[in-house]
Amino acid sequence: MSRRKQKAGLNQFKEECARDLNINLKQGYNGDLTSKEAGSVGGEMVKRMVRSYEEKSNNQ
Repeated sequence: MSRRKQKAGLNQFKEECARDLNINLKQGYNGDLTSKEAGSVGGEMVKRMVRSYEEKSNNQ
């Protein structure tokens, strides 16, 4: 997978998490987010990645 596709996929994942948390992201720079909002998005992303890994590990 190309680096560009990886980055696009990660951005899509970030936008999905933010949307689920009712945090509006803009295209490009989002420096106007509060620390709490940015941390919530990042935390949600990690939580979902861990859950996905655990589910895959349990199915093997």
